[in-house]
Amino acid sequence: QVQLVESGGGLVQAGGSLRLSCAASGRTFSNYAMGWFRQAPGKEHEFVAGIDWSGATTSYADSVKGRFTISRDNAKNMVYLQMNSLKPEDTAVYYCRFGRLRIITGHYDYWGQGTQVTVSS
Repeated sequence: QVQLVESGGGLVQAGGSLRLSCAASGRTFSNYAMGWFRQAPGKEHEFVAGIDWSGATTSYADSVKGRFTISRDNAKNMVYLQMNSLKPEDTAVYYCRFGRLRIITGHYDYWGQGTQVTVSS
Protein backbone atom coordinates (compact mmCIF):
# COMPACT_ATOMS: atom_id res chain seq x y z
CA GLN A 1 0.00 0.00 0.00
CA VAL A 2 1.43 3.33 -1.07
CA GLN A 3 1.67 5.94 1.66
CA LEU A 4 2.87 9.53 1.56
CA VAL A 5 3.10 11.41 4.84
CA GLU A 6 3.93 15.10 4.72
CA SER A 7 5.13 17.12 7.69
CA GLY A 8 6.86 20.37 8.56
CA GLY A 9 4.16 22.89 7.77
CA GLY A 10 3.19 25.73 10.05
CA LEU A 11 2.67 29.44 10.47
CA VAL A 12 5.52 31.71 9.43
CA GLN A 13 5.95 35.40 8.73
CA ALA A 14 6.62 36.68 5.24
CA GLY A 15 10.30 36.37 4.45
CA GLY A 16 10.69 33.34 6.68
CA SER A 17 11.57 29.75 5.88
CA LEU A 18 10.13 26.28 6.33
CA ARG A 19 11.33 22.81 5.42
CA LEU A 20 8.72 20.28 4.43
CA SER A 21 9.36 16.55 4.60
CA CYS A 22 7.57 13.63 2.97
CA ALA A 23 7.98 10.02 4.03
CA ALA A 24 7.13 7.61 1.23
CA SER A 25 6.43 3.89 1.46
CA GLY A 26 4.81 1.07 -0.48
CA ARG A 27 7.02 1.41 -3.57
CA THR A 28 10.69 1.15 -4.41
CA PHE A 29 11.30 4.83 -3.77
CA SER A 30 14.42 5.17 -5.93
CA ASN A 31 12.49 3.96 -9.00
CA TYR A 32 10.37 7.09 -9.16
CA ALA A 33 10.60 10.81 -9.60
CA MET A 34 8.85 12.77 -6.85
CA GLY A 35 6.96 16.02 -6.79
CA TRP A 36 5.48 18.64 -4.52
CA PHE A 37 2.10 20.22 -5.23
CA ARG A 38 0.00 22.74 -3.36
CA GLN A 39 -3.58 23.87 -3.14
CA ALA A 40 -4.52 27.32 -1.93
CA PRO A 41 -8.05 28.05 -0.66
CA GLY A 42 -10.49 28.24 -3.54
CA LYS A 43 -7.86 27.28 -6.11
CA GLU A 44 -6.91 24.14 -7.99
CA HIS A 45 -3.89 22.01 -7.21
CA GLU A 46 -0.67 23.53 -8.53
CA PHE A 47 2.67 21.91 -9.36
CA VAL A 48 5.47 23.33 -7.21
CA ALA A 49 8.60 21.24 -7.79
CA GLY A 50 9.77 17.89 -9.14
CA ILE A 51 12.91 15.81 -8.79
CA ASP A 52 14.11 12.80 -10.75
CA TRP A 53 15.00 9.47 -9.16
CA SER A 54 18.65 10.38 -8.60
CA GLY A 55 18.19 13.95 -7.47
CA ALA A 56 20.29 15.22 -10.37
CA THR A 57 17.42 16.90 -12.22
CA THR A 58 14.85 19.24 -10.73
CA SER A 59 11.99 21.33 -12.04
CA TYR A 60 10.19 24.28 -10.46
CA ALA A 61 7.13 26.37 -11.03
CA ASP A 62 8.08 29.90 -12.05
CA SER A 63 6.42 31.26 -8.92
CA VAL A 64 8.90 29.48 -6.62
CA LYS A 65 12.12 29.43 -8.66
CA GLY A 66 15.05 30.76 -6.70
CA ARG A 67 13.17 30.46 -3.40
CA PHE A 68 12.30 26.75 -3.06
CA THR A 69 14.61 23.75 -3.30
CA ILE A 70 13.49 20.14 -3.67
CA SER A 71 15.76 17.31 -2.58
CA ARG A 72 15.55 13.62 -1.75
CA ASP A 73 17.27 10.94 0.30
CA ASN A 74 16.76 7.55 -1.33
CA ALA A 75 18.29 5.72 1.63
CA LYS A 76 15.56 7.13 3.88
CA ASN A 77 12.70 7.18 1.35
CA MET A 78 12.29 10.90 1.98
CA VAL A 79 11.71 13.94 -0.18
CA TYR A 80 12.08 17.50 1.09
CA LEU A 81 11.05 21.00 0.11
CA GLN A 82 13.12 23.85 1.50
CA MET A 83 11.09 27.04 1.24
CA ASN A 84 12.84 30.38 1.71
CA SER A 85 11.69 33.98 1.32
CA LEU A 86 8.11 32.87 1.84
CA LYS A 87 5.29 35.10 0.64
CA PRO A 88 1.62 35.26 1.71
CA GLU A 89 0.72 33.81 -1.70
CA ASP A 90 2.60 30.64 -0.78
CA THR A 91 -0.13 29.89 1.76
CA ALA A 92 -1.59 26.50 0.84
CA VAL A 93 -1.79 22.84 1.74
CA TYR A 94 1.34 21.15 0.38
CA TYR A 95 1.36 17.58 -0.92
CA CYS A 96 4.03 15.22 -2.16
CA ARG A 97 3.37 12.74 -4.94
CA PHE A 98 5.06 9.89 -6.75
CA GLY A 99 6.08 10.47 -10.34
CA ARG A 100 5.17 7.78 -12.89
CA LEU A 101 8.72 7.19 -14.08
CA ARG A 102 12.27 7.76 -12.88
CA ILE A 103 12.48 10.95 -14.90
CA ILE A 104 10.30 14.02 -14.46
CA THR A 105 7.41 13.67 -16.89
CA GLY A 106 4.72 15.93 -15.53
CA HIS A 107 2.56 12.98 -14.53
CA TYR A 108 2.14 12.05 -10.90
CA ASP A 109 0.17 9.57 -8.82
CA TYR A 110 -1.08 9.30 -5.22
CA TRP A 111 -1.68 12.03 -2.69
CA GLY A 112 -0.72 12.27 0.96
CA GLN A 113 -2.84 14.05 3.56
CA GLY A 114 -0.93 17.27 3.04
CA THR A 115 0.64 19.77 5.42
CA GLN A 116 -0.66 23.31 5.90
CA VAL A 117 1.65 26.24 5.28
CA THR A 118 0.42 29.67 6.29
CA VAL A 119 2.46 32.78 5.58
CA SER A 120 1.40 35.95 7.36
CA SER A 121 2.12 39.41 5.99
